[in-house]
This record gives sequence, structure tokens and C-alpha cells, in this order.
Amino acid sequence: MSDDLHTISAGGITAAIKASGAELCSLKTADGLELLWQAGPVWPRHAPWLFPIVGRLKDDHLHHRGRTYPMTQHGFARDLRFTWLERSAEACVLRLTDDDTTRARYPFAFRLTLTYQITPEALNMEVEIANPGTEMLPASFGAHPAFNWPLLPGQPKESYRLIFAEPEPAPIRRLSGGLLRERPEPSPIEGRVLALNERLFDEDAVILDLPASRAVRLVGSKGPALGIAWDHFRQLGIWSKPGGAPFLCIEPWRGFASPLDFDAEFAAKPGVMLISPEASESLRCRIGIEKPE
Repeated sequence: MSDDLHTISAGGITAAIKASGAELCSLKTADGLELLWQAGPVWPRHAPWLFPIVGRLKDDHLHHRGRTYPMTQHGFARDLRFTWLERSAEACVLRLTDDDTTRARYPFAFRLTLTYQITPEALNMEVEIANPGTEMLPASFGAHPAFNWPLLPGQPKESYRLIFAEPEPAPIRRLSGGLLRERPEPSPIEGRVLALNERLFDEDAVILDLPASRAVRLVGSKGPALGIAWDHFRQLGIWSKPGGAPFLCIEPWRGFASPLDFDAEFAAKPGVMLISPEASESLRCRIGIEKPE
């Protein structure tokens, strides 16, 4: 059993998870089709977890009690090695806790636990963010899975669409320099359907900060479909690299980038969770694999 990588499977579906970042790095159907982006040069990640921030802070600095700490985009968890707590044929559990290195950037005690569990139909993931400290823990957390686009090689990217569980008429948000623009913009979603094309991401991510849905399906004209569902996440980002890339990220978030004009105490940042001492927050998401009709 490798200390760097663990594979779980059920009903022919397989998923591989790395200790580095607790990152999902492969998700294959029963017939061996890889669904996850394989970290090519255009973007060298698969499905990183975003903690303790989602997006950017102004000037990449976190403010707490009169001190300033360096905090780069999406935080540090994706670049740190987690500890294996449990490993079996169908599940695994990993954990990251604060230490001298994290406290130099984020002066809080935390315990971040990731659980993966696979069934013949889906990969289920749960995160618990616990506060073992004596002061309030401000934090954000996000999923950032990148799926091959197209899922089935040879299919036109424009044949894919996202179908939301509910109509999504609310305006969307966009970014400038990684920070949230002041004004919302009209949504490109028509009813429950977002038609996908590369030009959609010319201005970076499409951000739903008030989604009505808690699930969305990625569907093409041929091949498998994916169903992504989430619980206790409150926002959703949709992203592909501007200029065109063969992947699509569907990202449940609890938190988002700082507004352009926000440069205050981190605990006061819009979207941040505030977890009391000895309390925790649990978030769940699911990637369901639907066979071609």
C-alpha cells in the first residue's frame, strides 16, 4: 500500500486520492474512461481543496488583530501533505492540523478532516472543519474538481451543458484581478440550462453567490453524464482557463474571493464561516456517474 496514493473502488468505478492536498487525482468509469483532468501543463492540478480561503484576499494578505499574514490564492491546504487516518477498499480518511508553518500564515488552531467513500454510482466526499482552539475560527472552504471537457473524447465541447436542479435567474458575479467585482451581472443561465462554450470564461469564473440549486448535471450529446450535488456549501463557481482548456471545473464553495474594496479583519470578510471553540462545520459533496442512455 503506497503512502502517497490510495485507490478505492466499487462496482467497477475507481477513484485515486493523494496524500498531498488530500486531492482526488483520478475518477474512472467501470469501462476505464477517465473523467478527471489529468493535471496537464495548462493547469497542473486535478481537484484541489481550497482552505482556509476561497479565491483571493486583497494584496494576498490576511488581517487579524492588528497583524498581517501572507495568504495566497485559495490558501495552503492544497499544497500540504495530509495524514492518512483510515484506508479501506471503498473509503479513506485524511487529516490536516495546524502547526508552526500554517500559523505563520493563518494564526488559528484547526483540524481539517476529509472523508472519501465510493459506491457503484458515485463518489461521496465529506469535510469536517473543527476548531480545537480557544478563539473563533474564521474560515472558508471550497471544492475545485476539474472534469475532462469533453468527457467523451472526440465530442464537441459546445455539445455540453449544465442542467441545474432549479431555475437560476439570479445575477452572477465576476472577478477582476481575482477579486469580486462590485456589481452583479446578468446570468447566462436560461431557466435551468447553461450552454457551455469556451468564450463563457473569457472573464474568468462564473460565480453563483446565491444559487437556488444544490445539484447540477454535466451532460453532453453522447457518453456519460455527471451529477454534482452538495450540502452546506452556499456558493458555486464554474471555471475553465480563459483562452480555452480541455477541462471544466464545477466548484461548490463556502466562501468566495474578497470584494474589490474589502481589506479589513479576516473574520469580517463576506462569506466567511465563524466556527466557535470546540465546534465544527461539516460540508458534503457527491459526484455521481450516469451511464449513457
